[in-house]
Amino acid sequence: MEIEQTGLKDCVIITPKIFEDARGYFFESFNRSAFEEKTGMSGNFVQDNQSVSTYGVIRGLHAQAGDFAQAKLVRVLEGEVLDVAVDARPGSPTFGQQVAVKLSAENKRQLYVPRGFLHGFSVLSERAVFFYKCDNFYNKQAEIGVMYNDVDLGIDWHIPVEKQVVSEKDLILNSFSSLQHG
Repeated sequence: MEIEQTGLKDCVIITPKIFEDARGYFFESFNRSAFEEKTGMSGNFVQDNQSVSTYGVIRGLHAQAGDFAQAKLVRVLEGEVLDVAVDARPGSPTFGQQVAVKLSAENKRQLYVPRGFLHGFSVLSERAVFFYKCDNFYNKQAEIGVMYNDVDLGIDWHIPVEKQVVSEKDLILNSFSSLQHG
């Protein structure tokens, strides 16, 4: 696997080594030993999640707080998304900064989103199957979030406004500045 730094502390892009032949391809999507050796971070994942969405869907920006914070290793099994991670860790040298990377079934790239980051994605293809590993169990009471269209973050989701599909829950999330001061 290749590790690419994103410029945000502890947030990295992972590209697997792919073995192709006339039958198709094979790759190791995750190897805990290799991950820990190459990144210096723990790869102790305890929960896998998967979602299916259609073009224009924006999910995010979400995280879990406190003892229930989760690191995520995200990838796309079908289609293409713009995946976004925002450093929301107080005191971090990259606090408030973001990274956006296209993940697809074709490029097989993955994004490691550390604990304390907000995370979201927009679907750029007709349909996308999104898969992620978490290093902590989901806890509804620990959910936090920031509006996908927060003016201070200014994220370009690569979806025209009139085609954006956002859940009611995500439409009432807080601003990034209220998260900082709340």
